[in-house]
Amino acid sequence: MDIRELRYFAAVYRERNLTAAAKRCFISQPSISAAITHLEAELGTTLFIRHKKGMAPTESAAQFHGVARRIIDEADAARNLFRKPATRQPLTLGLLRTLDQARTIALLKPLTANADLALRLVGANEKADARIVAKTMIGAGEHFIPLWSERYVAALPPSHPLTLKETLRTTDFAGVPMIDRCHCEQQEFFKRTAPPRKPVAIAESEEWAMALVAAGVGVAIVPEGVARGNPDVAVRTIEIDVTRQVGLAYPVGNPPSDVLKEFIASLPRQANSRRVRPTTRKMKRA
Repeated sequence: MDIRELRYFAAVYRERNLTAAAKRCFISQPSISAAITHLEAELGTTLFIRHKKGMAPTESAAQFHGVARRIIDEADAARNLFRKPATRQPLTLGLLRTLDQARTIALLKPLTANADLALRLVGANEKADARIVAKTMIGAGEHFIPLWSERYVAALPPSHPLTLKETLRTTDFAGVPMIDRCHCEQQEFFKRTAPPRKPVAIAESEEWAMALVAAGVGVAIVPEGVARGNPDVAVRTIEIDVTRQVGLAYPVGNPPSDVLKEFIASLPRQANSRRVRPTTRKMKRA
């Protein structure tokens, strides 16, 4: 067992696909497949179930992943321990404030692992080399690479009466205490389509909105990724099919730097993403 095999295992575990993992590790698919087979033989257990759509990790893989990650991280830390400071390539990245924690980690991990990169994070509307934003937010002359799509859902306190319904109508929210979110890019849409209401709270972050919901203060309309996996809130679909497409936007007039190209190549493939060809919003002539 060597560190390369552990890196290949971690890539397959993350991507759930040999081709995608091989691309991430810059090796051929047969090479990464052989490494996984050798690792399974050495450990004496099956790590992945092969099927037509990809690789499904077993319980053994889930147990081994934590150990493998610690070894990889410690090896990287040891490599950087005596590394001399070098001129680092700057990259300023704008981030949508309504991204969920899991996707934020997946997006930034490849960047923070690059010791030659000087990363600076700013708000989605600030000047940046590139931005992770909803497609509705891209400006004229920006190139957009879609990453995933997700719908909006209702996050409710677990004991709320509306949890008895599987799907909620806009009329169900009449008279219900609602929690608005400062940075919701669909806020105006929901105000137009929902019955008039007075919010009981305005949350400045997604974590604060979920905390208020869990505390029983009210109900919030949030991107599904924000609510899913939170054991303290209940999630219900809403009858209005509102989705947002999130992706990477960068100026067409400025060719991407080498570090930005590397970031684009490392962008994670989300399980529920709907890949679309890159689009460009052209500037309108006066």
